[in-house]
Amino acid sequence: MNVVVVEKAESYRPEVVGPAIRRLLDPLGGMGAFVRPGERVLLKPNMLAAKEPERAVTTHPAVLREVIGLVREAGAVPLVGDSPGVGGIRRVAEKSGLLAVIEETGAELVPFDETVTVRGEGMFREFAIARPYLEADRLINLPKLKTHEMMTMTCAVKNLFGAVVGAAKAGWHLKAGADRELFARMLLEIYLLRTPDLTIVDGILAMEGNGPGSGDPHHAGLLLAGANAVAVDVIAAELAGIPKKLLWVERAAERLGLDGWDRTTIETRGVAVEEATLPPFRLPHLSDVQFGLPRCIKNRLRHYLTSRPCEIPGACKLCGICRDACPPRAIAIRDGRLHFDYHACIRCFCCRELCPEGALDVREGALMGIVKRFV
Repeated sequence: MNVVVVEKAESYRPEVVGPAIRRLLDPLGGMGAFVRPGERVLLKPNMLAAKEPERAVTTHPAVLREVIGLVREAGAVPLVGDSPGVGGIRRVAEKSGLLAVIEETGAELVPFDETVTVRGEGMFREFAIARPYLEADRLINLPKLKTHEMMTMTCAVKNLFGAVVGAAKAGWHLKAGADRELFARMLLEIYLLRTPDLTIVDGILAMEGNGPGSGDPHHAGLLLAGANAVAVDVIAAELAGIPKKLLWVERAAERLGLDGWDRTTIETRGVAVEEATLPPFRLPHLSDVQFGLPRCIKNRLRHYLTSRPCEIPGACKLCGICRDACPPRAIAIRDGRLHFDYHACIRCFCCRELCPEGALDVREGALMGIVKRFV
């Protein structure tokens, strides 16, 4: 059985979150069950973009602080690393409040700039993965519980996409991002290259709506932990009320037969699931009929069926971040406004995910309302 622990924590105040994380890890044997004295332990938070903690885009600094403290108590050396979606790691760490914690605790901020090419054992032949991610003695995954416009939910497995460095993320979106099933398969193959020793989910202030970067903060008051990231995702989705048919990573894990996808193999401890279950999260505009239509029809009508990003009039500052981040180069700036090539657009929504102004919205495909009546 895979054990996933659920705990409640109403705030990030030290006197609340500290004891809550200790209670969270106790049924798993405490931090000492996962790290040994002298080991270099990489903590991998969600550092998507330079946003304040109250925006719920990144892992909260209070959670990072407590985990660093527990790693030190176990006699290990804490490192903190990631490859942000936009901006340098130091800028993202500073804005999100994580840098202050790293400096105060004496942990080491590790940029993901050097890569190692690793041969895959699945559909994808090789991956360029951050060297610190692969070479750390232990890996502790610290995701944020959020909705996601492409994968419906981002949590434990999706957070590991940060091991792909910089512009290579756009390359993977271009290679696999036009097909959610394929993208989920790619995420799982990255997960299998280096499975985390422990996952601790920050769900105290989660995100719903059009996540992972433009959604709305949602006070869930929860922490989750487990050794199996897939199982942690399954329980996180259950607590958030997200139906399995929309969970692309979990469905792909089932097809691959990965340990953790089957709810009957997961034992929950801590707070009972029925006590922790939340009103269903408000989900993003995932209206692209990835299921329910034959592939041949879906491909031909894709432009008219799928939701697509669009500019909010007057909100865009023309910074060019969306244009530069777009994997298929489907965005241009002309005559003082954004222009989208929707036939080239792969609907990965990286533009919305990374826009610092929240200046992009989603427009539903012209035929989508009709099709929804029949699928």
